[in-house]
Amino acid sequence: MTGAALADTREDTPDHPGSPTPAAGPEAAGKPPGLGDLLAPVRGRLLGAVVAQAAAAVCSMVPFIAVAELARALLAPGGPDEGRAWAAAWTAVAALVARLVLYTVAGTLTHYADADLQLGLRRRIARHLGRLPLGWFTENSSGEVKKAAGDDISTLHHLVAHTALEVTAAVVAPLTALGYLLTVDWRLALVALLPLLLGFWFFKQAMSGGEEVTGRFFASMGRVDAAVVEFVHGITVVKAYGRTARAHRAYDDAADDFAVFFRDWIMSTTRASSAAGFALSGPAALLVATAAGTLFVTQGWADAVDIVPFVLLGPALTGSVMGLAQSGHAVQGGMESARRLHALLATPPLPEAPAPRPLGQAGLVELSGVRFGYDDTTEVLAGIDLTLRPGTVTALVGASGSGKSTLARLVPRFWDVTDGSVRIGGTDVRELDPAELYRQVSFVFQDPHLLRTTVRDNIRLARPDADDTAVEAAARSAQIHERILRLPRGYDSVIGDDAVLSGGESQRLAVARALLADAPVLVLDEATSFADPESEAAVQQALSALTAGRTLLVIAHRLATVQGADHIVVLDEGRAAEQGTHDELLRLGGRYARMWALQKGEAR
Repeated sequence: MTGAALADTREDTPDHPGSPTPAAGPEAAGKPPGLGDLLAPVRGRLLGAVVAQAAAAVCSMVPFIAVAELARALLAPGGPDEGRAWAAAWTAVAALVARLVLYTVAGTLTHYADADLQLGLRRRIARHLGRLPLGWFTENSSGEVKKAAGDDISTLHHLVAHTALEVTAAVVAPLTALGYLLTVDWRLALVALLPLLLGFWFFKQAMSGGEEVTGRFFASMGRVDAAVVEFVHGITVVKAYGRTARAHRAYDDAADDFAVFFRDWIMSTTRASSAAGFALSGPAALLVATAAGTLFVTQGWADAVDIVPFVLLGPALTGSVMGLAQSGHAVQGGMESARRLHALLATPPLPEAPAPRPLGQAGLVELSGVRFGYDDTTEVLAGIDLTLRPGTVTALVGASGSGKSTLARLVPRFWDVTDGSVRIGGTDVRELDPAELYRQVSFVFQDPHLLRTTVRDNIRLARPDADDTAVEAAARSAQIHERILRLPRGYDSVIGDDAVLSGGESQRLAVARALLADAPVLVLDEATSFADPESEAAVQQALSALTAGRTLLVIAHRLATVQGADHIVVLDEGRAAEQGTHDELLRLGGRYARMWALQKGEAR
């Protein structure tokens, strides 16, 4: 698979090669990232929705107020006031209609805003992922990426589409009711506030440390997600070696840790949450309003008819506030998701040259004084000097962990070197346009990744405009055409649905993809590692067709496969310990000779 598909999604930036790309937005200005930054594109619609919801919340209280005024009009000391009674009735009807219209407008605005926000974020993340160094994807689990790009964006749905409206209603409705009650009797209004104040105090106790707990909650869920993805990806090997129980352990441990954390969290908040729920319940508010009203009437502090508004509207002061508990969790979850999305979007993309330079000699690869480390403390490669000439095969061999894969992946610029340079056609890869780089370099690795789409689209991933004739020609050269024709729908079969390929077949499909890319430089990382004995010969034939006339850099664990290479480099702890042809290295009698003797002995 080549990186052309990723390169196509890049955006132009003014960054200089070798310098980190400045993060856009608040991070660059030193301001901590927040949810408001993510919501900026839809802020206008959300503000309009909040205004409509606030008006709807006022209208939702008007019928209760109207009923209270109707009772006061009918029970007035001087006799029923018919005009006032009819005015109250029609006001209630008008308020109900207005509430319905305003509520619909508010909900429509937030749901459209949510849909646009999710679409925009997913497109933004897709573009950003396409600009990250390819090596970043080997360092971050697919579970973490999936959680940020999928789950975290979905988490924002309730926050954007519902929470803003719920919070608005929970604040405006009680304030409207309170404002009316204060006009009736300010003393009873203050008494009616007691359940609300008590409920808020208990809620504050229940939500104590909520931000830290929410962070731990999502971190624990992330570990569960990562364990599931890891288990599913390795299920074939796990079952083959009968280690299912051990493989389950990582998932079981992550699930158990989450269960313990969640139980402790719930137990620590249950008492305060229950007390808050009781204080804010309708019966509790009604009890307070009735008891206080009775006291005021018996003491002659108020007329009996004035108690009706408090009996009707007292529960309204607390009822809508109950929804704030769920909204509070949604806000905390949204903030945590926003932080993870910001962290992903703030990951520095691969720096691009402001003025890409042209290539010189196609297929010429030069590594000069290359040093590389994944962090500032450990150096993986040190002082590598290597020239790969067009039409030659260069093999990297050495013990596991010697730096073979890292060195090979510097050529297609999975990472940038710490020091030195990697040049293709005489031009530093950091000064090449990414699209041009991936036209020059293609690669086939040990575990070829196939997309869940048709076989045809998998092959022409590097050249989306390739016609069917070119796709089939590449498949024939890769020795996979006949196998594709035996699939239920041939080239239109979907990988993972009606196209199930073996490891060797998947590698030949990856070879066909690289053949179609027709890049002058090819990197192979033990491309026959997953091939079964029967298909290994077919893979080797496919590779022969692929490497003809190209500059080839191959990583080999079996020395017999690179015996005829033009140049062999023996890596040891990140350094080029030996270089030469097969015969020259055998005569040298060093590491390569010992590795050769050991493998020949194992073969016998």
